[in-house]
Amino acid sequence: MLPKDPEILYSFLNLKLRDNYGSLEALCEDMDVSLAEITETMKKAGYVYDEGGNRFVCG
Repeated sequence: MLPKDPEILYSFLNLKLRDNYGSLEALCEDMDVSLAEITETMKKAGYVYDEGGNRFVCG
């Protein structure tokens, strides 16, 4: 289950991406969550996925 608060979700996702996953796609597949839903939620909170850095950043 993912955190509902966007700021906590931001930290959670970046921690998981840094420590366990080579891409956002791999994280979503493994955790059985929608890539589109995650990116839209994060976009609404002011974050975008940086593929080169494999992390969410302010955007």
